[in-house]
Amino acid sequence: MATAEKAQVIEETRQALESSQAAVLADYRGLTVQQMAQLRTQLAKGGVTLKVIKNTLIKRAADEAGISGLEPYLNGPTAVAFSPDDPVVAAKLLFQAARELRKIEIKAGVLGKSAIGPDGVKELADLPSREVLLGKVVGTLNAPIQQFVWVLNAPLGNLARALDQIRQKREAEG
Repeated sequence: MATAEKAQVIEETRQALESSQAAVLADYRGLTVQQMAQLRTQLAKGGVTLKVIKNTLIKRAADEAGISGLEPYLNGPTAVAFSPDDPVVAAKLLFQAARELRKIEIKAGVLGKSAIGPDGVKELADLPSREVLLGKVVGTLNAPIQQFVWVLNAPLGNLARALDQIRQKREAEG
């Protein structure tokens, strides 16, 4: 690879690292070309881009992006999954593929400007999706409002029941 090509790959990788919510590094040894193509397609459905990049170029791009701590994980063939929108998607999809194919090994990840080990990537993959988390937040915010409405309606309901009992009693008497 010529120096100009290397510089271009470093720049593209730096930009991808800076613009991504998260990136996951994986060893793809043992995957066939067809399996790799299926993996790329599966990741693309989640908005994740998978690129095979030389370790030295990843290290230089990470250094330029201000990310440190990746060096121990940069050995052997490395594919990087960039997730620009949701930090959880790349980790979830790669762990799912690793379970199915049994040939992918998660090496590390990048979350923001921090490198995380394979255990951190696993924890990230175990998080619920963004939509589920937002639903929980909305439910939590909505609960006090529902209780407040119930408290306000309780006296009116009691009054209505009392009036109905009085009506029933008068009808029975007269």
